[in-house]
Amino acid sequence: MSANALALFHKALEHPKASRSRATGDVDDGTRKLRRLILVEGIPASLDPTLRPRVWKILLRVNDLSSSAFLSYVARGPCEVREKIRNDTFRTLATDKGFKERVREDMLVRLLDAFVWRNHDRQETQQLGFTYVQGMNVLAAPFLYTMPSELEAFYCFAKFIEESCPLYVQPTLEGVHRGLRLLDRCLKIVDPELFAHLRSKNLSAELYAFPSVLTLCACTPPLDQVLQLWDFLLAFGVHLNVLCVIAQLLLVRDDVMKSSSPMRMLRTFPPLEALPVIGIAVTLVRDLPADLYDELVKHPFEIRQT
Repeated sequence: MSANALALFHKALEHPKASRSRATGDVDDGTRKLRRLILVEGIPASLDPTLRPRVWKILLRVNDLSSSAFLSYVARGPCEVREKIRNDTFRTLATDKGFKERVREDMLVRLLDAFVWRNHDRQETQQLGFTYVQGMNVLAAPFLYTMPSELEAFYCFAKFIEESCPLYVQPTLEGVHRGLRLLDRCLKIVDPELFAHLRSKNLSAELYAFPSVLTLCACTPPLDQVLQLWDFLLAFGVHLNVLCVIAQLLLVRDDVMKSSSPMRMLRTFPPLEALPVIGIAVTLVRDLPADLYDELVKHPFEIRQT
């Protein structure tokens, strides 16, 4: 990461008015500059550890950090699904030593408890309700690792869940299953041969890509690469994670095509390499029909009328 990139980010952050309309995708100049820098340079987090938290807060439009509200949720103690939370939190990114050193289990439990209490109070004003569901522990982990305080991690996580991917955390995991079906449809278009090979082994995305779609690839170490990938997803939209999973498949394509049992191979994806994955994902966008890409963009949040 160059000092030049650092200077460019600092300059862009001098005008941090970031806003985006999810419906139209319109962004202001400040956000556009940050997006371009993330894509071209990558956030030089090793040169300035304060940079990623600042950029994430701008991209998520997190302005209100009410410590009194957060502390009032924490003060209520265990929420009604605390047992379910504790069943998952102890194994969150369990193999990552750096994560374990920085983020204790009680921090994760406290954040998730507070999130459930926050939405318990807001049920009547929201179209969608939220409680704790499988995978939320892993989605919370990068925020607790990246943000300087639990307070900031909580508000970034809450905004992210409620606005960027609310359908991913419904009890039915509707957005995740929609994403997996879209993954199959996209793969069939961008690589029909690979798609046909996987189908000949009775493999659909539901079977091999569920953890990667559910956690936005946070289940695939190393964490520093996950954070780099999340810089991209927060800048351009979580829907692109579906294409990032396809990109990971394409990086091991030759081995998958030769394998008589690809599921054994795909049970654990190879270590994540953010830059090649992002590079491939960006090129795949051009190969998709406009209507399919539109579906992809909306699948994490659009509530379908029945």
